[in-house]
Amino acid sequence: MNKKSVKIIIAVLVVAIVAAVGFYGYSFVAADINGTQKGEGAEYTLVIEPQDFEYQVGQKLMNNGVVIDDSVWTWWLNKHYPNFNYINGEYYLNTNMSYEQIAEKLQNPDISHQLVSVVIPEGYNAFDIASTLEENGICSAEDFYAAISTTEGYDYDWLADFPTENENIGFILEGFLFPATYDFGLNSDAGDIVDKMLDAFDDRLSDKMRAYCSENNMSLYEFITLCSIVQEEALTPDSAENIASVLVNRLESGTKLQCDVTYFYAKALLDYGFSQQVYDSYYTYRCEGLPSGPITNSGMEVVNAVIDHPDTDYVFFFSDLQGEFHFASTSAEFERLKQQYPWK
Repeated sequence: MNKKSVKIIIAVLVVAIVAAVGFYGYSFVAADINGTQKGEGAEYTLVIEPQDFEYQVGQKLMNNGVVIDDSVWTWWLNKHYPNFNYINGEYYLNTNMSYEQIAEKLQNPDISHQLVSVVIPEGYNAFDIASTLEENGICSAEDFYAAISTTEGYDYDWLADFPTENENIGFILEGFLFPATYDFGLNSDAGDIVDKMLDAFDDRLSDKMRAYCSENNMSLYEFITLCSIVQEEALTPDSAENIASVLVNRLESGTKLQCDVTYFYAKALLDYGFSQQVYDSYYTYRCEGLPSGPITNSGMEVVNAVIDHPDTDYVFFFSDLQGEFHFASTSAEFERLKQQYPWK
């Protein structure tokens, strides 16, 4: 056999091998696309979150055996569904599904994580927030209560000084669930929701707030507790500053705060299942000084009003039937003002 014949045979063999490999590869990819692999296949739950990019979803599918290659999946999807959009949620998949079945499935999540805009107004307490989240399908109220009953699992340095050993505290994270408009996913983990709200508070924790606490020998927890009472009592920024002045003066003189708004929160805790002792520790007609913890979640306007409150000698205040606040330095003046301005 001459050299020319050998070269021809080698060339034919190479072509045959390439063709065989190509045919096998094509068949393998085609089988993956058509979902015709043998066997029962394996189950896989795909989770698509808002932060996931298209290529990350493809990699999840490939790494868990749902598709043979993420680039093949992306090529097929772009060819057959050029306007395809991934929807946040959880999907129950099987490794033997065809690409067509996968594409159809990815438009109908088994558990939706679709983003929903949720407004948490200033002055909402834990009960208000829990109801709002449950009504909007974000998470259950009970899961939310559990998530705000501990500081564990949240990574913020200011949590280290929280009075976690105080058995009279209701929800330890009350007061730090910053009121804002959020985009939350349906069927979210309650801890993730709480973490977003704590992160919003952390973003606004300023040197000004820390300085006030340091200058007035208050912990951040005590400061936010004070702000929460002002938030519930005040109707305007001006009234918030003077109310803060009253409360600070009463704290410094050792006088009970005697704020009616603390009764309503204490009663809510009691009705939820907390003890009479917890109730008493929040009701400022019974407890000395500040309640055990915040009674609502304050906005920055009130927080700044507390920091910037004027230096007065007021120790009493009330609002009349017109919603106007009146402040007094003595009990005699207080009684005179109540006679002058109807308030009940």
